[in-house]
Amino acid sequence: MEIQKAEANFDGLTGLTHHYAGLSFGNEASARNRFQPSNPLNAVKQGLAKMKALADQGFIQGVIPPLSRPNLALLRQLGFTGNDPQVLQKALQQAPELLSAACSASSMWVANAATVSPSADTADQRVHFTVANLNNKLHRMTEAPATTRLLRAIFPDDTYFKVHHALPQTACFGDEGAANHNRLCNKDGSSPLELFVYGRDEKHPDRGPVRYPARQTLQASEAVARLHQLDPRHTLYAQQNPAVIDQGVFHNDVIAVSHREVLFCHEQAFVGQAGLLAKIRERLADFTPIIVPEQRVSVRDAVNTYLFNSQLLSFNDGSMSLVLPAEAEAHPGVWQYLQQVVAEDNPITDLQIFDLRESMRNGGGPACLRLRVALTARQCQAVNPAVLMNDQLFAQLNGWAEKYYRDRLTIDDLADPQLLTENNQALDDLTKLLKLGSVYEFQC
Repeated sequence: MEIQKAEANFDGLTGLTHHYAGLSFGNEASARNRFQPSNPLNAVKQGLAKMKALADQGFIQGVIPPLSRPNLALLRQLGFTGNDPQVLQKALQQAPELLSAACSASSMWVANAATVSPSADTADQRVHFTVANLNNKLHRMTEAPATTRLLRAIFPDDTYFKVHHALPQTACFGDEGAANHNRLCNKDGSSPLELFVYGRDEKHPDRGPVRYPARQTLQASEAVARLHQLDPRHTLYAQQNPAVIDQGVFHNDVIAVSHREVLFCHEQAFVGQAGLLAKIRERLADFTPIIVPEQRVSVRDAVNTYLFNSQLLSFNDGSMSLVLPAEAEAHPGVWQYLQQVVAEDNPITDLQIFDLRESMRNGGGPACLRLRVALTARQCQAVNPAVLMNDQLFAQLNGWAEKYYRDRLTIDDLADPQLLTENNQALDDLTKLLKLGSVYEFQC
């Protein structure tokens, strides 16, 4: 089948400091694997393998580089003094959790990099990006400035692209990016509808979860819609079910995924779900909801397998492929349900399984690893071509990873000054390979 080249996926490369520290309260996979040794080399290769496989099928596939870590500026801001090795050692000895936060490789999950609206939806007919402020977690709230530079290097032409700075760093505007954003439309692309999902409304704080934090606010989603110049007639806001947040559904993309006319979600995903589905039906003639019953797949099993943290990709004939982590195939009940979905009358006709174990153990599946960007043919030509996956880039990035990445990393290793040197050298080479210019604030 020929692929419809309308939606590109830009996946994040895992950073050299990929480790398991359990930094993300509310992400149960992250907590379960805390302090286990990680394998950064396997992590980056697993991600590259998925990118290459999808590119080989004809999908537009790009690469987003990792951020520079350790974040020495953060450690100095927190009071650790001395030269670089001294700062790292002091942090390890006095507050290892802060060293871990400063070394987090969480930027690999680029679904949290930004919220994206395609030009078909925006008043000025440009693709709009609003970089996420990620202010619910220390290890992520420092990402926004560097992410802004990277996105502007990948989407450099202001004629076609507008990259907005992150929203103010305050709890009222907590923004987690595309992980809480869905876009739907009819089969022919008409009647676009952007669905923003929030966990809490600052005006009604009593209506949120009680065990785990709700990271996305309604106020942030509304601000992003204004920045993107969206027509209110093509915009909806829905609250994520607080009860599922308290079961480990820290982002909407852990309980729902959408593409074109399809919304694939759990029956407990949203507050007032029946009413929400009715509103979408009123706006989209082709709307095809696939609602998974709790009795077939529990919320717990959905969280453990990341069934919904999947990618939906469409072919020219209208059929779709569902890209899943290996954990979904390994669970008998989930896999049996997926066989039923493929057999039924809906656009999903194909299942693709990928080993993303290193990312999954830290709580990130296929959907976490990618930022979706719908592009016209002309806009695609305006993307920095050096970041688009092909045979040559795949070989170059694998060689680059083998040169610099370690195959084992623990918390103690984060204070190794050689790791900082390796990171700087690796990213210096990567910026040249991807023709990104001076996006990193370090001297190699």
